[in-house]
Amino acid sequence: MLKKLKEKILGESPKHTAPEVAAEQKETEVPEKEKKTSTKEKKISSRKSAEVEAEAANLSKKESIMSKYINDSVTPPNAGDIVEGPVIGIEKSAVYVDLAPYGTGIIYGREYLSARDIIKKINIGDNIAAKVVDTNNKDGYTELSLKEARQALIWSEAEEAIKNKKILELLVVEANKGGLLIEWQGITGFLPASQLKTEHYPRVADGDKEKILEELKKLVGQRIAVSIISALPKEGKLIFSEKNPVEKDKEKIIGHYAVGDQVEGSVTGIVDFGVFVKIEDGLEGLVHISEIDWSLVEDPRLLFKVGDKVKVKIIEIKDGKVSLSIKALKENPWVEAAHKYQKDKLVEGVIIKYNKHGALASVEEGIAGLVHISEFGNETKLREKLELGKSYHFKITLFDPKEQKMALSFVDKDKK
Repeated sequence: MLKKLKEKILGESPKHTAPEVAAEQKETEVPEKEKKTSTKEKKISSRKSAEVEAEAANLSKKESIMSKYINDSVTPPNAGDIVEGPVIGIEKSAVYVDLAPYGTGIIYGREYLSARDIIKKINIGDNIAAKVVDTNNKDGYTELSLKEARQALIWSEAEEAIKNKKILELLVVEANKGGLLIEWQGITGFLPASQLKTEHYPRVADGDKEKILEELKKLVGQRIAVSIISALPKEGKLIFSEKNPVEKDKEKIIGHYAVGDQVEGSVTGIVDFGVFVKIEDGLEGLVHISEIDWSLVEDPRLLFKVGDKVKVKIIEIKDGKVSLSIKALKENPWVEAAHKYQKDKLVEGVIIKYNKHGALASVEEGIAGLVHISEFGNETKLREKLELGKSYHFKITLFDPKEQKMALSFVDKDKK
């Protein structure tokens, strides 16, 4: 560019080679007067060339300085930005922060009052982060907020925790019918009951909300490992999950099984209405109390303990839930009973349970019949005649082995 500029100003044309110059000198001899004029013009041309080079050098220097200034300068912060700098002054109602090269930041007024607890722990020289509230302070300061900066940083941390699937061990502070309340960084978040691990999930029959709440309250005061699965800064909401964020998808796991499959699992929970069995990580099924044994089961806790290995059969898969049976893997006693019993046959049975319809009498292991309350008039008279654990004689009034039903009538020998 400099060469072109010189050519333009001086009118210079490309130089000739030595042989060409010699040839020209032979063809024409320049008069003395013209020689003097030519020498003068050369001096002027040389002077102009030096001036152009100096001007170009000066321009290059200016461009270099401007470029350095542009590269070194930083865009001043705007309202909402998070800035950082050392504390250079602390007064009764204000804190000053060096925000070089922008100037000085100030925390005062409402922002000072709302961050008093934090300010008490700050000393001159401490490096702090704050959020820009206003850049047009009348005294030329940049107004800052410590509290808002803290909130912004917390929500930023929450987003990072979600991204990195970070596990946090946090305290359960409260429970409601829908789940648990957990506190993190001064923010109270929600852990839905559906996001609880198997061992903490409220195992309640018929979905009774009051019973669910009672079970959830048992977790208050405990520390549990959770992950953040949703953060909504504008609404101030955090959603937690106790489930492992890298667990397999439950539906995909269920897809590996079918009704009729026989599997082995471990007991993870025992409740009044049955036993929970883990088939594999991320998949658990329920053995209802009616599917534990062909015989009457009063309390599953008397038969199992957590950790027991059991073989089960899958009898239903519906709405993401797996129903299991232990008794389905045992021989059905009603098949053999079909060849032994019929209507009007006299049998002996032991009273094993009372219910609202009457009393259950066990005829043999896994085979029981109902003695209806109507035979006695009321429950009191029934219990007087038929005591738990005692053996009596009955007549079969209904026998349906396919439906596994038997009805009995009490044979009172005292009346004979």
